[in-house]
Amino acid sequence: MSASTALAPRGRLSLYLDLIRWNRPAGWLLLLWPSLAALWFAADGFPGWHLITVFVLGTILMRSAGCCVNDVADRDFDRHVKRTAQRPVTSGAVSVKEALVVGAVLALAAFALVLTTNRATVLWSFAALAVTLVYPFAKRFVSIPQAVLGIAFSFGIPMAFAAVQASVPAFAWWLLAGNLFWVLAYDTEYAMVDRDDDLRIGMKTSAITFGRFDVAAIMASYAIFLAVWAAAGASRQLGPVFYAGIALAAVQALRHWRLIRERTREGCFKAFRLNHWLGFTVFAGVVAGHLLR
Repeated sequence: MSASTALAPRGRLSLYLDLIRWNRPAGWLLLLWPSLAALWFAADGFPGWHLITVFVLGTILMRSAGCCVNDVADRDFDRHVKRTAQRPVTSGAVSVKEALVVGAVLALAAFALVLTTNRATVLWSFAALAVTLVYPFAKRFVSIPQAVLGIAFSFGIPMAFAAVQASVPAFAWWLLAGNLFWVLAYDTEYAMVDRDDDLRIGMKTSAITFGRFDVAAIMASYAIFLAVWAAAGASRQLGPVFYAGIALAAVQALRHWRLIRERTREGCFKAFRLNHWLGFTVFAGVVAGHLLR
């Protein structure tokens, strides 16, 4: 009997929780805030507890499933990166087959939630799954794979509109385009942490592609994201409290500049981990703007 199969159930559960990054909720929060904000835009206010529950649980489940797929795809690269060398699949504590089974179960649970919505949302969920599966392999072929991640991490936006309106208007795609730049900003910060390791093993990332313009590209991406979402709020007459949320998010982005300008691993990783607060601030502005309009 192998060491991995000999572990007690509690030991296996601990490995699975590590596999899906359960102790690092910042990952699923980065997906959650724009999806919930899109629900409020789509419903022109409170979208109802059913859809909120579906999107919160669905986001957690799909992010967890994505971690399983990503770790399987990157297992040969991760062993050469200090920060990821001890991940369960990379270290051999969880087998490839086991990780894929866990990921499939989580994805099926998320799909069960989608089935409680409508036909349009179900159809869009297949597109979301396809992008999720493609991203881990984009890092081998695309110079800025963070753009692919941006689509994957923003797909909750069109799905939110599909769930509320049974269609996806152009407005939703503008929100997605803006959110893509936020993902590009924070995942470039993340890529800056591993830039030396990625250069050595031949991985493609935006931090490598942007080179000495990495900090400028990040700040420009924050600016585009906030400008697009500010324009979206203006088109819905969300008012001063919404703009206050955008302004507070801009202040947070400036703090990120202070953290990443020296390009230290610690500063870049801290900036990345703080991004969920920036996303929450924009979401809170959207909710307050609708409430007080």
